Amino acid sequence: MKLLVLNGSPKKQSDTMHITKAFLEGMNECASNDVDIVNVIEKDIRPCMGCFACWQKQDGKCIQKDFQNEILEKILWADVVIWSFPLYCYGMPSHLKAVVDRTIPLAKMSMQEKDGAVVHDTLFDLSSKHYVVLCGCGFPDWEGNFDGLKMQCKNMFRGHLDVVCVPETPMLSEPTAEPLTTPLKEKFRAAGREYAENRALSQETVKSLEAPMLPNEIYIQIVNANAQG
Repeated sequence: MKLLVLNGSPKKQSDTMHITKAFLEGMNECASNDVDIVNVIEKDIRPCMGCFACWQKQDGKCIQKDFQNEILEKILWADVVIWSFPLYCYGMPSHLKAVVDRTIPLAKMSMQEKDGAVVHDTLFDLSSKHYVVLCGCGFPDWEGNFDGLKMQCKNMFRGHLDVVCVPETPMLSEPTAEPLTTPLKEKFRAAGREYAENRALSQETVKSLEAPMLPNEIYIQIVNANAQG
């Protein structure tokens, strides 16, 4: 299976990539996969200019000469696109959002109504494409933190989509938290195996992966203590 991982973290030591790597390890336990990891922050990817030249040419490319055209080719190549990133202001980091904005060369200006929504026609057959969103957050699991992101992903990645939003992910980069983070990473390895076998995650699995490692009040106490120190 061909896997494209778009790492949207701006940090070399990404909290979210800990769980993404565990997920990939689980997938690779089931079969040999061709994995391509792109660290988006390291690439020259400019904002969309809104010129719609891509819709005029309909060649699947952007007229801007930067790395985005390679990403478009990689998306078409991949069987599964894994979007791995931290939650920034209840959405994607800006450099990764630029990647999403500039996927419009894969679509056409023409529209149709599908499954109760109006969508653009696609230039290529993307019906078999699978998407996995793995998003980490520094907040505890309070209702509403991921709602905007989940709606955005549902609208953007139509079809085969699994979204996993994990709270308290800064703990994954803290060695003293390993008694709590190691079981979570094991859950993600198991989830990777499940995904490799089924090309989907069950609701029970997602619920387990999204469960906080610490109760809200304890996590907040730890964060505040470090903030004051």
